[in-house]
Amino acid sequence: MAWFKRTENDIDTGVYKTVRTEGLWTKCPGCGQAIFKAELDENLQVCPKCQRHFRIDARARIANLLEPGYSLVDLELVSTDPLHFTDLKPYAKRLKAAQAASGLNDAIVNATGSIGTQPVVLSVMEYSFIGGSMGCVVGETIARAVDRSLAARHPLIIVSSSGGARMMEGIASLMQLAKISAALAELAAHKIPYISVLTDPTTGGVTASFAMLGDLNIAEPGALIGFAGPRVIEQTIRQKLPEGFQRSEFLLEHGFLDAVVHRRDLKSYISRALSWFNY
Repeated sequence: MAWFKRTENDIDTGVYKTVRTEGLWTKCPGCGQAIFKAELDENLQVCPKCQRHFRIDARARIANLLEPGYSLVDLELVSTDPLHFTDLKPYAKRLKAAQAASGLNDAIVNATGSIGTQPVVLSVMEYSFIGGSMGCVVGETIARAVDRSLAARHPLIIVSSSGGARMMEGIASLMQLAKISAALAELAAHKIPYISVLTDPTTGGVTASFAMLGDLNIAEPGALIGFAGPRVIEQTIRQKLPEGFQRSEFLLEHGFLDAVVHRRDLKSYISRALSWFNY
């Protein structure tokens, strides 16, 4: 007789159901603790134990920042393959795979809506789409966000998460740095606020252009921010970098950022910051 099978008094516990826990837990790369995924979702993808900020996708970011009723715009643009670029696989195949996996045409999503009572234009990068790299579509989409901000005189917010310019588009991708920077200069000339939010990671040409051009530059805790990555720098200068180098707290301490803001406080911080501007 099985240990847990009793027939006296009509009790029979011999039938069991297997409880599957696969996919219900995740391991925090910061503290190594197992976290219940539902708890992580409720905490805006921030580890409740060590406060490590996990990466989140562009649409979740928009939903966290804007009030209900916002609109997604400029989603119709699609990248081409002007150089017929091939490395380990053709660029055209990389694009199709990224589009199928993300449900987006490229590594950027624009939205219009409000933060509190303040109408804003929001542009959010999608890191899962070829590393959030900036090609022609990303550049044009952000330029359109600037145009919308100018036309409506609504503040612009760009949330960066990127490995930099998209090498598969060559010089055409590098041109986007100047294109967006020029558009933001026009925004500044009309005294319309631009807030830049830097998340993990923000590197390469994105850091070298619009990510650092905000009237207010703020970052999430622990975000990697820089031009070249720390391993590349160490190999180039043959020196060990300081502890925490290129993390948002290090940049704040050295004057490259205005604030480091926890994800749960980001929406209220931006809302309060917008009240400081006169436009």
